[in-house]
This record gives sequence, structure tokens and C-alpha cells, in this order.
Amino acid sequence: MEVFYYLVFGGLAAVVAGLELGKSGKDRVATTSAFNAFKNNYILVYSLMMSGDWLQGPYVYYLYSQYGFDKGDIGRLFIAGFGSSMLFGTIVGSLADKQGRKRACITYCISYILSCITKHSPEYKILMIGRVLGGIATSLLFSAFESWLVAEHNKRGFDPQWLSITFSKAIFLGNGLVAIIAGLFANLLADNLGFGPVAPFDAAACFLAIGMAIILSSWSENYGDTSDNKDLIAQFKVAAKAIASDEKIALLGAIQSLFEGSMYTFVFLWTPALSPNDEEIPHGFIFATFMLSSMLGSSIASRLLARKLKVEGYMQIVFSISAFTLFLPVVTNFLVPPSSVKGGGISFGGCLQLLGFCIFESCVGIFWPSIMKMRSQYIPEEARSTIMNFFRIPLNLFVCVVLYNVNAFPITVMFGMCAIFLFMAAILQRRLMVVSDLHRSTKAVEMTGEDEPLNP
Repeated sequence: MEVFYYLVFGGLAAVVAGLELGKSGKDRVATTSAFNAFKNNYILVYSLMMSGDWLQGPYVYYLYSQYGFDKGDIGRLFIAGFGSSMLFGTIVGSLADKQGRKRACITYCISYILSCITKHSPEYKILMIGRVLGGIATSLLFSAFESWLVAEHNKRGFDPQWLSITFSKAIFLGNGLVAIIAGLFANLLADNLGFGPVAPFDAAACFLAIGMAIILSSWSENYGDTSDNKDLIAQFKVAAKAIASDEKIALLGAIQSLFEGSMYTFVFLWTPALSPNDEEIPHGFIFATFMLSSMLGSSIASRLLARKLKVEGYMQIVFSISAFTLFLPVVTNFLVPPSSVKGGGISFGGCLQLLGFCIFESCVGIFWPSIMKMRSQYIPEEARSTIMNFFRIPLNLFVCVVLYNVNAFPITVMFGMCAIFLFMAAILQRRLMVVSDLHRSTKAVEMTGEDEPLNP
């Protein structure tokens, strides 16, 4: 493997280690032992849940291909997963507000364990059922756990600012370190020990079962709107009304969909971008490098949040940088002549793009705890899970369209589209900051009894 990959990985590892070890008093927040116990319990569960997800990622496509399915068949399976998340996941995820967030987290574990079990069958219909279950589980993973955390944090009377600590640590470990270890462990099971591509799915089911046992034994139940007269349709109406009547919530949903849509599109595009002429690239090592970049981002985010910098302000910069990094393949395609030689190592243009992609993944690491912080501020508690799943409808629809048409457009067009979406997210983030500041100013005037008109 080329020295370039080791230099990038080693440099990122050194920076992450330096940031974590060099935290000063300004970067640390004094908390209580009760909060630390609560935080550590949640991070343990979240890490187990994410390990169950990350273990499957590297071998999903490969397993389907080993069962003899072509690219079209596999593409339809992936579309079924995102479509299920959009349709069924929205309904199941929204029930969390009414039926209980703890119960929804347990449903996630059961759904994903069943999805893992279906991977033992080479039957296309069984695998399709597994993708539907996986889509439902994904919606619960990205809504029920966060909703439970925010409600339980507030119910126990902890400082609202301490939520940022839990968010940052959960992303640093669950979306960074755990992802790297899970990728290496999956490779060990499937290849080094020779258990085959279904082994990582069995391991994922075991981790999910352990996490479910901890949830059952240590988590208390909490709800959104507990009134008896609200069915699911009424819950949807409450969520829709909240989004339509509060510009801040609508802006937040649009920002999330634009960024995550670009992020999931990037997942499908980075491999052909780095190897347009079938260059030999170490996919697993590059994936680990991306996850290390994400850890760097979450470490930066923890410092920003600890110093109580305005999330709405610095995220404008993050989205702008993200837009530039995903526009880089378009630039390099014009400025760096592509090689016509098949195979070989990564090209100079590929090296530039890899560095840009690492910066993008760092932005992803900053995005997660920051968007969680904003959701905890702006989304009303009574319909938190429902609204968060509403946010995922345009995201899943967008990814389905991209997957269906992934071969219809040149890769530079796809990256250019993502860059535009990220630039739009930066503009909407600016608008969110303006609206939020105006709202705070209005509340301050009302509290002090002043009646002078404000100049927005």
C-alpha cells in the first residue's frame, strides 16, 4: 500500500490525539457524578447500537453479490431499504412519541436482529424483507434514541448545556472509534478467520442483543404527548403544524435533508471518484481514514460547544467548507488530466480528492453533535420523534432517486449537485441564525416589559 495513505492516516491520528490530550479548562465542563453515570450509560448503549450498524456496512453489497445477484438486483434491495425507512419507518418512528421512546429503542434492536438473520438466506424475497426491516430500524436509530436522551436528560433536571457533552462523546465514539474497530473486526471474522461474509451480521446481532439487555434493565420509559385522544394521524397533524407554523423547525429540517442527502450520495460516489480507471485502492483503509476524520470533527465540535459558541454561526462555515470539498472532484477533473492507463495506484487527482474527502468527513463529525444540539433547542418535546422522522422523508426520497439514476449522470454532475445542496444549506443556516436571534430578542423584550418595536 502506498505511503500516501499511511501519511494521511498518521497525520489525522496525531491531530485527533493532540486535540483530545490538549484540552484545557475552557474545553471541559464541570458536571456531577449523577450526570456522568447517565451519560456513560447512554454512550455505552449508543456505541453498541452503532456497532451493530457499522459491522454490516462493509459486507452488505459483497454478500448480495456472493449470492449471485447483479448490480440491478442489489440496487433494488438498497432502494427497498431507503423506501422502507421513508414509508414504514416514519410511521413506526412516530409511534415512539405516543407508545414510548424506550419501547421504540427495543423495537430497533429486534428489527435489526431479524434483518441480520435474513442474511443467512440466499432467497431474494427473504433478503428484501430484511432490507425493509433494516429501513425501519434505521429510522428508529436516528430518532428514538436521541428523543429518549433529550427527554430523560431534562426529566432528571440536568443542565441543558450538558446535552452537548453527551452528543459529542456519542458521535466521537459511536460514529468514529466504534466504526473503525467494527470495520476491522468484520474483516477479521469474514476474511482472516474464514467465517464468510455472513459472520459480521451474526456479530452485529449479538451486539444489538447486549445493548437491548442494557436498555431493558437500566432505562426508564418516557413519552412525547401523553394525551389519550391523539391517534397516529393526529400525531402527524401536530408535527406538520409545528413545522408549518415555526420557521426555525422548517429551516432545520431543510438543512438536515440537504446535508444528509449529500452525505449519503457521497457514500455511493467516493469509490468511483478515487478509482475512475480501476485503480487499486485500499477501500477498508480509506474507510477507516474517513472515520478518523469524523472523529477529528466531533473532537472539534466538543470544543466549540464547550466554549458555548453559537451553533447557528459556525455551522455556516462548516456547510460552506463541505460544499467546496465536494466540488473538488469537478475542479480536479478539469485541472488535472485524467490518466488513460487502467489499474495501477491512485492518481495525483485522486490524492487531492482524498484529502478533500477527509475534510468533508471532518465536517460530518462536526455536523452530528451540532444538529443534535439545534434539534434539542427547536423541536417541541411532544412530537420530537415524529418531527425527526418527517425530516427523513425528503432525505430518503432523494437517496432513492439518486440510487435509481446513479448511472444516468456523470460523476462530476452528481458531485456538483451535492455541492449546490451544501451551499444552499449554508444559506438556510444563515437564515436560521437571523430568525433565532430575532426570536430571542422578542422574548427578551417581552420579559423586560419593553414595548418598543424591534428592527430586524
